[in-house]
Amino acid sequence: MNPLVHYRVEDGLALLGLARAPVNALGQPLRAAILEACEAAAADTSVRAIIVHGEAGLFSAGADISEFGSPTAFAAPSLPDLLTRLTRLPKPLIAAIAGSALGGGLELALACGYRIADASARLGLPEINLGLLPGAGGTQRLPRLIGVEAALDLMIAGQPLGAHRALELGLLDRLAAADQPLLDAAQAFARELLERPAPAQPPARYPAPADALAEQFFDDYRSANEPRWKNRQAPRLILAAVEAACVLPLVAGLEREQVLFRQAESSAQSVALRHLFFAEREAGRIPGIEPGIALRPIARVAVIGAGTMGGGIAMNFANAGIPVVLLEQQAEALERGLANIRKNYEISIRRGKLSEPELEQRMRLLHGTLNYADIADADLVIEAVFEKLEVKQQVFRTLDEVCKPGAILATNTSSLDVDAIATVTSRPQDVIGLHFFSPANVMRLLEVVRGAATAPDVLATTLKLAKRIGKVAVVSRVCFGFIGNRMLEPYNREAHRLVLEGATPARVDGVLTDLGLNMGVLSMTDLAGVDVNFLVRDANRAAFAHDPSYYRVGDALHALGRHGQKTGRGFYLYEGRQRHDDPEVLAIAERLAGELHVERRSLGDREIHDRCLFMLINEGIQLLDEGIALRAGDIDLVWTHGYGFPAWLGGPMHYAENLGLDKVLAGIREYRDALGEYGRMWFQPAPLLERLVAAGHSRIEKI
Repeated sequence: MNPLVHYRVEDGLALLGLARAPVNALGQPLRAAILEACEAAAADTSVRAIIVHGEAGLFSAGADISEFGSPTAFAAPSLPDLLTRLTRLPKPLIAAIAGSALGGGLELALACGYRIADASARLGLPEINLGLLPGAGGTQRLPRLIGVEAALDLMIAGQPLGAHRALELGLLDRLAAADQPLLDAAQAFARELLERPAPAQPPARYPAPADALAEQFFDDYRSANEPRWKNRQAPRLILAAVEAACVLPLVAGLEREQVLFRQAESSAQSVALRHLFFAEREAGRIPGIEPGIALRPIARVAVIGAGTMGGGIAMNFANAGIPVVLLEQQAEALERGLANIRKNYEISIRRGKLSEPELEQRMRLLHGTLNYADIADADLVIEAVFEKLEVKQQVFRTLDEVCKPGAILATNTSSLDVDAIATVTSRPQDVIGLHFFSPANVMRLLEVVRGAATAPDVLATTLKLAKRIGKVAVVSRVCFGFIGNRMLEPYNREAHRLVLEGATPARVDGVLTDLGLNMGVLSMTDLAGVDVNFLVRDANRAAFAHDPSYYRVGDALHALGRHGQKTGRGFYLYEGRQRHDDPEVLAIAERLAGELHVERRSLGDREIHDRCLFMLINEGIQLLDEGIALRAGDIDLVWTHGYGFPAWLGGPMHYAENLGLDKVLAGIREYRDALGEYGRMWFQPAPLLERLVAAGHSRIEKI
């Protein structure tokens, strides 16, 4: 028998243990092994029922994503054909689910007549996160099992369900008792089915799924969700497939699903999302850091500063069960910080994402102090104080005195020199940058800034810890702004300049949101704070002293106290979260343009797109050339997880590859020539971009 499926027969039950480490990905070799084992069990007269389970515990995390886009994805037996064959076996087939049944793994379970799981199992169809739809019967079998609305919710959300919720929905038939091994429970379940006797495949609970729906259900569903879906095609294809399940018999519905799946698989959006999937896995591989490196233990964390950022950082660790000490200078600030944390958890309770006991359990892990002596035993200390180098250096001098040897000392700076911070300590090897993004308890990105002296085990420990607290960690070397904020500078600079030249903020932002960004760069500046944006560039004035027009609109808004959403005025006027155009901003831009002798004119969407995006891309390529970023994929992760760049475009580097590197280079050269002195100052192509185009490369990589 094939070693990828451990096959044995016990008391009339064939036990098929999937054994393709590490997650039983349903690539062609495992598919062939499953088919071989099931055919053997079907032909064996001593076998009365079949149980499929994960030999090492986990059931299956789904298809082998590396096969997508290649002929192997549909090599015989294809997953759809395999599962169709399983539904026609003459003997009861039971899926025993431990760990995860995701994507194709859940579709395998759906093809089984019966499903049992342990209480900790997670079940889901997350294909939408890769720009796909379930393509092995999920869009057809799931609505017939749990109903259309529940099926759509599961597929469109792309998030797994816990076993108890899956049981409530009818996705599972039974949960194993807490004190009973899953395989024992599955065998007992199989014997019950044989005693009834139960059919190999029970009748569908919803044989005509449309019968339970309102007449205009699909039209209403589409209208309600279109604004949220923006330019994404996967949710629309999922809806079309489920609609097919309501109007076509199962066999025809499965055929329709295949057509839609292939359309999704070959799309640029799915290619982009798969690029990010693999980029995320590659990001943790750091040259020179061996997989077996000894890590420093992190059992207790301290956070310096209990403001919005410090409180959010602390929540990440409490959520992971790690005790946290929050240190503040003033009792009032500390009390306010702890109260805000509780308020954030209460919001999660109202949204059904947290229970009251869980809130109290997490709050018990959070302790406040006004005394540095109380953090002396912390394994990791994260500074989250005011973004000024002198302030942060003073904090690190104190940490150097009070923290135990071997403690990791981290700064949450978003742009300052981590090496300059490290040099005020006697242990620069223990210093690292951990740049959390606001709100820190929500945003998945963590820029891990490796200083010149940062020890390899410090870097490896923080990368492992990032996974533990649910972050996507990307390593950056030290430079002003690291990866994300350094790229933000030219992107934001061009937006400011375009307003100076005659574009309205809404026009600039509209071009970017039409592309699919969560918000335009000027709206993002208002959200983060015009004052924060001012302080970041104020720390780097020497870099732009040669340009008298640099960020002048932003400087003027800052001088007027128009700090964005928090003051009700920035580039826009705000009523609550409602944003309105403000003629005063246009008047400020017009006045400044006159003083600076900047020509104001009508600006087209293409110019707005190219000047903002090409400068963003150019800076990313320069970061790669300098070695600040290790890979183009790392840059894409930073911008999709931290700055709202649409994941289905793959990030700015992947987007540039799709546009064509030659087109990006030609555009930069065009504006360098067309914009006169300003163009010559700022529209200088990155040397790596020029080398890539000259060599005929279509991918962004160091050469």
